[in-house]
Amino acid sequence: MKKLDNSRRDFIKKSAMASSSLVLPTNLVFKKHVTENNIPKVYIFSKQLQFLNYIDMCDATKEMGFDGLDLTVRAKGHVLPEKVADDLPKVTEVMHLYKLTPQLITTKISDTQLPSTKLLLKTASDLGYTHYRPSYFKYKKDTPVLKTVETVQNSFIQLEKLNNKFSINLAYQNHSGHYFGASIWDLHQVLAKMTVNNIGSQYDIMHATVEGGKNWEVGFHLIKPYINSVVLKDFKWVKTNNKWEIKYTPLGDGMVDFDRFFKLLKENKINAPICLHAEYDLGGAEHGNTPSISQQEVFKRLKQDLNFIKRKWNHI
Repeated sequence: MKKLDNSRRDFIKKSAMASSSLVLPTNLVFKKHVTENNIPKVYIFSKQLQFLNYIDMCDATKEMGFDGLDLTVRAKGHVLPEKVADDLPKVTEVMHLYKLTPQLITTKISDTQLPSTKLLLKTASDLGYTHYRPSYFKYKKDTPVLKTVETVQNSFIQLEKLNNKFSINLAYQNHSGHYFGASIWDLHQVLAKMTVNNIGSQYDIMHATVEGGKNWEVGFHLIKPYINSVVLKDFKWVKTNNKWEIKYTPLGDGMVDFDRFFKLLKENKINAPICLHAEYDLGGAEHGNTPSISQQEVFKRLKQDLNFIKRKWNHI
């Protein structure tokens, strides 16, 4: 991967350090979800770059060719919730210096009554971020299924009010397992009852494939009016110690039908921002840890995934 020349990188570093209190106006933030060649903007989930500081993270993101970051704003993330007022403007400014689009953040938001929730959403919105992923909701053995759905609906109603107040969109990711939204039907049931259009689906095709098998497309058609962002990753089933388990893979090495998925996105004119989640072996970086392999090898693997996305999109 070609690196920025040292003089340019040093200039950016000095600029970021010299003006760390500067907050760029939101009218400088590009709101479009597609690039000039009509490919949806592709973001890298910052968990995979958790071992880097703000400048090095943005440097690597730019050089790999991503349009921006889905920034972790949560415990052990790039921005800690208790420091959001200070640190989110700092990392956002560095993104601007590297001409990366600040649009997506991943949070653990679930409780609207916490002062930290309002501060986080207001700060993010003021800086130009348009989408946030909240915490997951889980089904529990001691709680009736429909009671959990009701609980989520009540939480979404409260979050909807904050979203409307701060002009920001909730993007709920469908995650396989005992999670609300895994089956798609429950998520659709709740979203269909919302009164404004600032709560939607962060559609994860991998988890949809895990849960839906050959039937995932039915869930897609149900939820497609609410898709406001997309997650890409891949997997295959492997048998370990006589037990079937999910094994994450680079894009194209697993079971996800990206040809069909991208065709559906195009046919339905869903130009939502795309986020790459690289959950396969990155030497530990896939879990947010310092990698045991070289940084350049991590970047190489992520770049290969990005190339796969662009190649597939252009040939569908």
